Amino acid sequence: MSLIVQKFGGTSVGSVERISRVAERIIEAKNEGKDVVVVVSAMGNSTDSLVDMAKQLSQHPPDRELDMLLASGEQISMSLLAMALVSKGYPAVSLTGWQAGIMTESVHTKARIVRIDTDRIVNLVNKGIIVIVAGFQGITEDGEVTTLGRGGSDTTAVALAASMKADMCEIYTDVSGVYSADPRVVPTVRKLVRISFDEMLELATLGAAVLHSRAVECAKKNNVRLMVRSSFTNEAGTIIEGDVDMEEKVVCGVTHKNNIVKITIKRFDALASLFAILVKSHIDVDMITQCSNESLTDVSFTISIADLGCTLDLLEANKTRLAFEEIVTEVGLAKVSIVGAGLVSNPEAAAKVFTALAAEYIAIKMVSNSEMKVSCIIPESMTERAVRTLHSVFGFDVQQMAGAVH
Repeated sequence: MSLIVQKFGGTSVGSVERISRVAERIIEAKNEGKDVVVVVSAMGNSTDSLVDMAKQLSQHPPDRELDMLLASGEQISMSLLAMALVSKGYPAVSLTGWQAGIMTESVHTKARIVRIDTDRIVNLVNKGIIVIVAGFQGITEDGEVTTLGRGGSDTTAVALAASMKADMCEIYTDVSGVYSADPRVVPTVRKLVRISFDEMLELATLGAAVLHSRAVECAKKNNVRLMVRSSFTNEAGTIIEGDVDMEEKVVCGVTHKNNIVKITIKRFDALASLFAILVKSHIDVDMITQCSNESLTDVSFTISIADLGCTLDLLEANKTRLAFEEIVTEVGLAKVSIVGAGLVSNPEAAAKVFTALAAEYIAIKMVSNSEMKVSCIIPESMTERAVRTLHSVFGFDVQQMAGAVH
């Protein structure tokens, strides 16, 4: 029998009624002769609610206790789903992350999976039982409960699929697949039929929220074939795999990320020390540019606005060590990007981006490009116009992607 891993996100299990519909979806796969392992997220916005309760008691709750609290969210949805399946005549067992053998590193709130001991799951599956695993969580070698951070349930599902050599990992969500842009911004988006691991990884890293980059990295490393599809329709989704014909398209999509901050540090000569300090404090630095004059340098870099306060505190605390003259901060920025494997052989695509944005009077603050992306920092107020412009310029608004999109 073929084995599939199905992952259902928070909106998919957001109510008892939706959990019952998810059970029916799982039963369909079981009736097709497939063995099924399921990974679930917490119901709806329950994780946010748990965090809010913790913050009412402590502005800085201990990471260990926060993990103990947040791990309970997935346990509720896994138990309810197992009950729904049993009530419909299908044997099912729910397992927490640690019962499922998910071993992680000893880091709270953002642990990485070290290995999965799948013996218990395999034994249950071999008995014809549907196994429901709580996503987003695991356990350390010394028995401490951990959570995996953003995208944790996606990562759990892909890691299980890799460990069990599943034929497919299906990610069920509230959208029908991966689109050429955010449907909330561009009404004429196209759904991609297939996309490569590399392209999906770029899209996820640059702002596409449909899959987390950690899950895509795991899928690529272990060659786990993915499908992103809707929990609410039977519409075919988007296949993500390694072998995709790259000759058919230059760009596969346009993505964006808001709440970007540009920080410029003027007149200093401690570039290596600067980024060592930021990395040590887990500040995620994105674009970097520098301008040197004799022995002194001006450097600009971008971060998320969520890291602004911590970054400014770090710079002030290390002012003597870094010996800079001035810090200039620019908020209200966004990053808009085009992504595609075909960019490597089409350098004119970057010029096309700059020309299109200039024609719309959209100022470009910084630029970064690679073999698979061109990214521009722009005013956040111009984000939607920029995304729609590039989406149109690269042909997504008309049928110019035969074989690549619906």
